[in-house]
Parts: sequence; C-alpha cells; structure tokens
Amino acid sequence: MRQLRATDQCAAMESGPLAEGSYLGLLQSDINPLQLFHFYDQHLAAEEEIEYSSDPDTDTINCDQVNRLWNAIEDEGTGEAYDRIAALAEYMFSDRHLEAEGIFGNIGPDEVVNENTDALTEIPQKSQKCQKRLFLDNPEPQSDSWEAKRRKPEASPDTPLVTSNLMTVSSSNNLALKGSLSPLPGQVAKPSLLSMEETFLVPTSPVLACLNFNGEPIQLIPTFPTLPQGVFHFTVENGISNIFLYPASSGGDTIIQSLPVSPDRHGSTSPFTPSAADMPNMPEASALTSQDRKTESVERFCRALQKAYEDVPEGPNSHYIDLDLTRTQVEKNNKNQEKELAIQDWTERQKARVGWREVFASTRGQKRETRVIAVLGKAGLGKSAWTQQVCRNWAQGQLPQYEFVFHYKCRSLNLPGNDYCLKDLFFRLYNHPLEASEEVFKYILKHPNRILVILDSFEELEGQDGFLNCPASPSPGESRPIKGLLAGLFQRKLLRGCTLLITARPKGRFIQYLAKVDSLLEVQGFSPEQVESYFEKYFQGSPSDRDEALRLVRAQPYLLSHCYSPAVCLSLCRLCEKILATKGPAQLPSTLTGLFVSLLCSVLRARERGPSETWPRNCLAGLTKLAWELGQRHCNVLREDQLPSTEVKEFAILEDFVSPFPTAREPEMAFLLQNFLGALRLALSEEVRDKELPRYLALTPRKKKPYDNWLERVPPFLTGLLFQPLSSCLGPLGGNEQVGLICKRQKALLNYLTRLQPGTLGPGRLLELLHCAHEATDSHLWQHVTAGLPSCLSFRGVRLAPPDVHVLGEALKAAGKHFSLDLRNTSIDLHGLGILVQLGCVTCFRASLSDTVWLWESLRQSGEYELFRSSTEKFTIDPFKVKSMKDVEDLCSLVNIQGSGNAAREACDPLPAIRDLKNLEFALGPVLGPQGFPKLVTILAAFSSLQHLDLDTLHGNKIGDEGVAQLSAIFPELKALETLNLSQNSITDVGAMELAKALPTLATSLVTLSLYNNCICDTGAENLASVLPNMVSLRVLDVKYNKFTRAGAQQLTASLKKCPHIETLAMWNPTIPYGVQEHLQQLDSRISLR
Repeated sequence: MRQLRATDQCAAMESGPLAEGSYLGLLQSDINPLQLFHFYDQHLAAEEEIEYSSDPDTDTINCDQVNRLWNAIEDEGTGEAYDRIAALAEYMFSDRHLEAEGIFGNIGPDEVVNENTDALTEIPQKSQKCQKRLFLDNPEPQSDSWEAKRRKPEASPDTPLVTSNLMTVSSSNNLALKGSLSPLPGQVAKPSLLSMEETFLVPTSPVLACLNFNGEPIQLIPTFPTLPQGVFHFTVENGISNIFLYPASSGGDTIIQSLPVSPDRHGSTSPFTPSAADMPNMPEASALTSQDRKTESVERFCRALQKAYEDVPEGPNSHYIDLDLTRTQVEKNNKNQEKELAIQDWTERQKARVGWREVFASTRGQKRETRVIAVLGKAGLGKSAWTQQVCRNWAQGQLPQYEFVFHYKCRSLNLPGNDYCLKDLFFRLYNHPLEASEEVFKYILKHPNRILVILDSFEELEGQDGFLNCPASPSPGESRPIKGLLAGLFQRKLLRGCTLLITARPKGRFIQYLAKVDSLLEVQGFSPEQVESYFEKYFQGSPSDRDEALRLVRAQPYLLSHCYSPAVCLSLCRLCEKILATKGPAQLPSTLTGLFVSLLCSVLRARERGPSETWPRNCLAGLTKLAWELGQRHCNVLREDQLPSTEVKEFAILEDFVSPFPTAREPEMAFLLQNFLGALRLALSEEVRDKELPRYLALTPRKKKPYDNWLERVPPFLTGLLFQPLSSCLGPLGGNEQVGLICKRQKALLNYLTRLQPGTLGPGRLLELLHCAHEATDSHLWQHVTAGLPSCLSFRGVRLAPPDVHVLGEALKAAGKHFSLDLRNTSIDLHGLGILVQLGCVTCFRASLSDTVWLWESLRQSGEYELFRSSTEKFTIDPFKVKSMKDVEDLCSLVNIQGSGNAAREACDPLPAIRDLKNLEFALGPVLGPQGFPKLVTILAAFSSLQHLDLDTLHGNKIGDEGVAQLSAIFPELKALETLNLSQNSITDVGAMELAKALPTLATSLVTLSLYNNCICDTGAENLASVLPNMVSLRVLDVKYNKFTRAGAQQLTASLKKCPHIETLAMWNPTIPYGVQEHLQQLDSRISLR
C-alpha cells in the first residue's frame, strides 16, 4: 500500500511543474526537503521584486536537521508540519549580521571539509527520491519502484559536500570530474576562475538546493525555473586541482520572479492552500523568505513602548523586593469535587521555587501554541507590583525573547460595545498613548511568539463566567466585544503562539479555568529575610532609622507576622517613618486596626491645622462610603464622576488614600485600605442597621442571601473599630459625636459573638473568629472564644498564613488546657510549625512528615536538643496512608533520622512516631504500587507496633508475587500484626506458597487475612490449607474471587475442620459450581458465600 501511494505521488508530480502543486502535495510527496524552503510571492511580482542577499548566512543548516524535518512531515499532520517548516525557515533566515568576508576569513578549508561530513554526504542521496527534477543536463533515467527510490548509493569519501553557505570538493588525485554545468536558455556564460590549493570552497546561493553526483558529470538542480546568474561549462581533468565553479554575482542581489497566488491566501501558489480560518496565524510565504528584520516603524514602536515602561513612576513599588513564586497544580476538593489550587507543604514549595525569568522560559520542542501562564495570590501579596517589574525588566532588555509586552489592568477593559478588534486591543485600548501603525500590527500578527500580553487582576474583569464558551473567531480583523477578544486569546484562537500572563486571586472566579492553564504559579509573600530587606531598602538613606523601625516592629509580633504581605510592610514603614520624625516616645500599636487608625489620625491631625477642622473628616466620610460601594461591586478603581467633590479627590491623592496606577487611566485604592474604610463605614454610618452587622462578619453560613465577602478583611477591622477604646480608635476618626451609635453596635456584635460555639465552627470560620476577637482587644470576648476551643483541633485543608499561626498560638496559650493539633495540608511554614509545637499546651500534633523531619534536622544542627526531644515526643503519624511516592520517601526519611548518631537521639530512641504507628495503609495504585512497595518493605521492620497493614485500594496495588515474597521475609519483625489485607494484588500460586511458608511466624498475632480478588489457583489454595491449623489466632480468612476450583475448595474445607478457632471462611468463587459451594457450606456453616 505504501509503495502504491508513493508511486501515485510521483505520478502526480509529473503532471506539472513543481510550483503548481499544492502545499499539501509538497508535504506528502518525496520532493527534497530543501526545496520546500523556496516559496513564491505573486502579490509583490507586479509592484516590486524580492531580493535575496548574496551574503552568506552566519548559521548553516545541516542535512540531519532537514532529515528530521522530513521524517516528521511524513508522520505528522499538515498543520504541525507547516509549523515545523516555518520554525526551521525562520532559523535559516535569521541572524545575518556577520559579513561574508569575516566568515570566509575565519573558516579554514579543513574546517569546512570536516564539518558535518556524515550528515551532508546524504544530500545527493536524498536528491534522487523523486523523478520530477529539473536537470540542466540529461540525467539518467531512474527506476519507478519504491525500493529504487530509497536505495542509497555507495558513499564516496571524495563526494563534494554542500552546506547552506559552502560547497567543498576534495582534490585527491583519484577524483576526475568530467562533466559540464551548462547555462540555462537565455543566459550568458560568465566563467569565474580562482586559485586554491588542495580544497575547493564554493560559496553557494540559496537558490542552489543541492548537487547531484552521478559519477562523471556534476549536475545542478535548481528550485526555480530560471537561475539568477550564469552556470557555466567547466571540465575538471585528472590532476588539475586549482579550478572551481562559482555562481558569480556581478552586483546587487539575485532577483527572483514570482508565481500566481491563491485568491484565498496571500502569498500562496496553490488554490488548495489552507485559508487563515483553517490554519490561523500560519506564517505567510513572504515571511519565510524575508530577512525577518524589524523595520524602522517597528523599531520606533518598540522603543516607545520600552520608554513608556521606564518612565512609569514607581510610587509604592520603588522599594520592590523580588517575590517568591512556586509552581503548583490543581486538585479536586474532597467535599464538593471542585477544582482548586493545591496546598503544598513547605518542603514542596522549596523545591518548586522559580525566579521571574524561569516563568517565561519555554521548553525545547514545544509546539507553536499560545502559552497561558497564571500567577495566583491573595490580595496585597504583590502580584501587580510583580507584573510592573516584569515590564520594566523587559524595557531594560532582560526578556529578549519578546519584542513587545502589553500590560493591561483588567478593570480598564470593562468597556461597553462590541466593535473592538485585535488591533484596537494593542493600540486603541492600550494604556499608553502610542502611535497606531499598520506595519507594526502586521509584524505582531506575523510573530505572535514574540508577544507577551499581561492581564493583571483578572477578578476585576466583568463577565468572567463562560470565558471558555464565549464565541471567539480566529480572524484578527473581526469586531467583537472585549470579552470576545480576551476569550480568543485564552482559547488560543487569536494571535496563536503568543504568551498570555494572567494574575488573579486563588478564590476568585478564575479558579474554574485553571485546568486550561499551561503554567500555574503561586505568590507566597515575604519571608522574614525579605521583610528585613524591604525595611533596609525603604530606610536606605538612614541606617539608624532602619534599625529603630525594625526594633519597633519586632516588639509587636502580631504586626510582624502580617509583614509577609508587602502591602502591610509598606504601611508599617510609613507609620514608623512618621513616628521617628516626631522624636518622641516610639511605640507601634498591637493590632492591624490600630495600625490604620494611627495612619489616618496622623493625616487628620496634619490637615486640621488648616482653615477648617471639619473638612478632613468630611472628606474621610465621603471616601468610606465610596470604598464600601466599590467593594460591593468587586472593584477598587475610582472614576472621577464617583468622587463626591474635588476636595475629596485632592485629599485622597495627596494623603495616599488612592494612587494613580502607572498604566491605568483612573486611580485605584489599595485593597487593604479599602477594607478598613469599608469597615469604618459600617461602624459609623447611620444608614446601616445594628441588626445587619452580624451578617457582615460571615461567621455563620446563611442559606438565604449569603453575604458576598469580597472585602475579606472587613470582619476583623469592624470588631477592632467597635471594641477598641473610643478615645484611641473611633473618637479621632469622627466617632465622638456618635457615642450612642457606637455603643449599640458594640453590644449587638458582642451578643452575636458570645452566642457562637467555637467547637461547632469549621477551621476557616474558627480562624476568622480568633482574628476578630484578637483585633477587639476585649478580655471578656477573648476569654469566651478561647475557653470554647475543643481539645482536638484540625485545620487540615485550610491555609495557615503567619498571622493565623500567631493568633492560634495566642489562643492556645490563653485557653489553659491541653490540645492535639492536626496541621497536615495547611501550607504552614517551618517557622510557624516550630512556634506551635514548642507550646507546652500542645501535647500531640500531626503535620507534614517532610516538614517535620526538616524541622528536626534544623533543631539538631542548631543544637536545640531539648526542643528536638519535646517535639519528637509530641509528633504522631498514626494512622498513616501512603498516597504518593513522596509519602514513601517521607517515611524513609523518618526512619533514617533516628539512625543518625547524636546525643539527642539517645534520649528518645526509638522515635515515638515510629514506635507507636499501628495502622498503615498503602494506596499507590496499579502503576506506582509495584515501584513504591519495594521501598516501603525496606523500612516496615522499623514499625514494630504495626497492627493493621492494608495493601488494598480501589484498583489494586499489583505488588504481585515478588512483593508478597518481600513482605513475607519481614514477618518475624511484625510480631504485633493483627490485620493483613492483600486483596487485589495479582498474587498467584507462587506468592501464595511464599505467604504460606511465612505465616506461622504470625500464628499468635494475625486475626484477619484477606486475599480477595487475586489469581490463586488450586496449588495456592492447597498451600494455604496446609498452614491454617497452625494459625491459632486467625479468625477471618477471605479468599473470594480467586481462581481455584472444586479441588482447592475441598482442600480448604477439609483444613477448616481442624481449625475450631476460625470463625469465617469467605470462599465464593466463580470457578466453583454454585452447587458445590452450597454443599461445602452445608458441611461447615462457617463458610460464607456472600
């Protein structure tokens, strides 16, 4: 069949010239791949001529690359083949910045001959794959058979070699080339003779596709109907070694004429070429043959864009510190099976950390598709500042893979109408006033892989639902709504091949699209070292102020824990700067509410010295109302028509309540400040009823009209404002005139909070309640909340940020009782884990095994042996379920840590976690099970107290006979084993025999043995039957769904009579006739057929 298809292809090619065939025909034919790189452009034929530079390229393409491309074309679809050809052609025509003179001056003849010799000698062999070639002389006829077409001639060491730049001819005395190279009709011969010794160097033109050597004559096979220069007759006689052929250019570049173009696609020579709708963003033929150099207008646009980013005022980001980014993934929630961001352990995050350059690094061999990158993080962690820094880095030349970077705030794209096209997105809707150019837009469409589009704050985009189902045409000129444009980019239909970077919050609506993202990253916030670096950069002009500011912050651990957020870090620096400027007693407030109250009071005191003392408070009241209304619409951008007055606008901007975003048309309000102002609105506004306040705390679920908690920090701010002393909190902010209102609302909140039972709340709401009580600084409320804490606290599946760890630790100390903590899957950092486990009230805890082992290693290295001893005594892993290879490795690390000799180990050896493990479940599945179980077996003997070993899972672990043999070998060490579940593990008679030999070592401990759904036949059943009388402690044996027959069943029944201690023998099998099973059950009622 393949031979017939190949014959049809060659026959089809003989019907007309090569250029008249379709692109698909070229790809499916046996044409030399080198000829595929010469395209024609009739569109320019009548107006201008395409020039090919005679200068040799700085890079050469060897035949190995071409061969790999051709093999891929035979196996891949046409779409991917076009992409591969385009990429290779782009490589061939790029980087031509070296002069030919420099190249020939640096490359010696010997170097040219030796370079890629093995690969290049196949060029003349490849040239014989198809009959339809344009020979200048009369070539010898070739066979039509498939074998003849692919038969390789014997390689000769004297065969001339060809690269894209040079042809080298060996000058041995045995080489006699007696042939002619005749000019084409209508051409004039212009011989060019040069002298060389030993080796001929022939600079070749790009139009010379390959050379065919048939023994005597040298025949040139062009890819075009006419050659630009004369090709002349030379005879190289035996012994003559100083003459070589050179297609000379008398001046100027070679001129190539064009062929007709397809009406459906510009630059195509075939009516069968796929259109733009079929293959969007397919590079045009003219793009492949051009020098791929940016024009002056493109360069000018690029410089203007870079200057726009460089000229953006840094503002609050002037003290920028590089953020920690970690690669992460999506997982399903166990409760509702919805996809959400995976919670990684501390050790996992350390391994997954990436720098900002690595975010945009592409993998070699990656398909030419749009790459979607998502950066997720809570509000205030610095996502927007990071994207702005990326733009500045690009403007400074640190992202050379991108020609253009377009940064958008999603809120600026909330525009009405449906008459926007892709060109509008880059010019008309862009934040910077840049000149719109048709030439620049064509360059963007031609090189989408060099474009980076940044969509910042996706949660502020209107109409986010249905993003994947939104109609999106691949045509860049079609008008559509803004949502359609962005959906086209996200669906990889528009500008296919670009890079799309999206920043969003982890609990926003973007979570539903995470499965379609190519690269997913998470912002972790500042580490303690980065916090110090930030303060050092902020106070870089005054080291004494820096040290004093750090001292003030360290004196307030709760505020210090909030410094993991860059937004809080900035606010603390500003307050420290104001405090240090007064030269008076320096002390920071103890709560986050107190921090923002102090900042606002300092602003109001400075403004009240003016002509009107009430003016600043009136402006502040207007801002609080605006902040709350914007929060209800999930927005923090301000329009000028939303501001109550010009005075309010001036007050807001001058006092940094709002700041003009560098690349936005409108000012924005910092998210944390917006939360505080919204809480201040609820505390002082008479429009809010007292009974409505508990609704905004969102501590109890509501089935009807649940509160949309977009302003997530409002609950702790609200309790802090209402419960902290009036003189130092709401009083200076305008509350002195509303004392009665404040007292009523305080009482309403207190009644609500004291009715709550902390033990009935989930872990997330319990943490929120602790934050509210801590911000309130009310001893009665704090005592009520901490006294109601249950003794067993589990925060599994809830992220514990540094402020959560601090508040939890304070609550545990205030409760006055002992606690057991489950900190698994909480993403708690190593510092926070150490704080909680060293508390005297914590008697038992569970945490990530790898994080705990790392903590112990750090404690031992720092010499804190007492803390190491206490933490090892509190740690437990019982029960433990192995769900990944990481769990196996963590167990091995736990066992190995007690094997390393040190003084601390002697005081607590063996580790209580190892000594007290009683339940172990192995659930890696049929793929990883056979790989992970041999590693687990090597450490199982260390768990001497193990009572239940479950090796069964839904689809089986498939440990097989080898795994059973390895397990049987350590039975003497598992003297406490009571339950052994080996169901669904592909155990045959061989494994059953090994198991039967080792079972007597468990005769006095094993109570339940399950071999359900294995492959045990009669021989295995007989071996098990022989050992049953010795198993004096065995009560239940399950051998259902195996493969033994009547004979095996009778053996087990006969052995059962000798085992009065066995209570149940589950033995139903499809291989045993049901009548036989019923008869056996009548003989012994302990046989179960259910």
